[in-house]
Amino acid sequence: MSRPVVVFPPYEVELDEILADIRTHHADHPDLRRILRIVGRTGVRSRRFARPLEQVAKSEPIEERNRRTFADVCALGEQAARALLAEQGVEPGQVDCVVTSHSTGIAIPGLDVHLLNALGLRPDVRRLPMTQLGCTGGALALVRAVEQVHAHPGSRVLVVIAEALNTVYQHSDDSVEAMIYKVLFGDSGGAVMVSDTPLGTGLVVQDTWEFTLPDTTERQRLRLDGLGQHFDSTSGALKSMGELVPPLLDWYRRSAGRDAPDFWVAHTGGPRILSDLEDGVGCDRKQLAHSWDSLHERGNLGGVAVLDVLDRLYATPPDQGASGVLIGLGPGFSAAACRAVWHIG
Repeated sequence: MSRPVVVFPPYEVELDEILADIRTHHADHPDLRRILRIVGRTGVRSRRFARPLEQVAKSEPIEERNRRTFADVCALGEQAARALLAEQGVEPGQVDCVVTSHSTGIAIPGLDVHLLNALGLRPDVRRLPMTQLGCTGGALALVRAVEQVHAHPGSRVLVVIAEALNTVYQHSDDSVEAMIYKVLFGDSGGAVMVSDTPLGTGLVVQDTWEFTLPDTTERQRLRLDGLGQHFDSTSGALKSMGELVPPLLDWYRRSAGRDAPDFWVAHTGGPRILSDLEDGVGCDRKQLAHSWDSLHERGNLGGVAVLDVLDRLYATPPDQGASGVLIGLGPGFSAAACRAVWHIG
């Protein structure tokens, strides 16, 4: 797989701005002091929004909010895809398959068809659009891209993930979990190329994994009403990583024939998610440094998060032959992962 390209929109929003917005619009909330204390400990210092905070936070009809959300998703995805194709020296007509994921912005046709037209992809390009994966989207899109390469040798598969998570910033949502997501979420777009021919120095995927915890659909979900999309979460979501670690490690040991990965490219779900992964797999903080840095500097980017962490790995690469895991997790409650080795081309 190639080095990913990750792009960010222009409006940087600092933690203090969101804390001030919460104080202003929830001044009478009975748990305000506790909420401010909790959200201030997420470690997210800033994030980027596709629109200014005052526009993001205002109430508006779902039609208007959804229209601009999907427009932002398309713009971020297209920007990332164009930059990736240019970096790889690949013409749009040389792309054989496009895999997309976005959970914000409801539209038919979706991001995949927008990219076909905007980039000038071939009319017969294979399309795998996915719109209900949330934070798992980046990792599962890579799993599907690997499957496409195996099924169609010689293919170039373009993976594009984009999210305008600012759309779930709603003053009507005043639970502790909703306040945390106001601080956590950021907007971005990402793209990566997957092929069975060498794409230079980088990761070579050797195995993939998917797992869904039974009867956990209510832990995280996207809800729709007249104001738009709302992201709901229960306290049970926080313990999900701990429950996923045993089957994850069992798969890795069977797949790699060894106990522990040399590196991790882990979704930046939040401090609890990363801490539970550290504790569960027994790795030290250094192995998750890229994930922690991404969380602090960019927030939770949804499905794009693993691409941002992956880009950081490419910037400070492991040793030749190092074995590691790329993992994303999200609503379902589910996880998707790739086992890969670092190859110096």
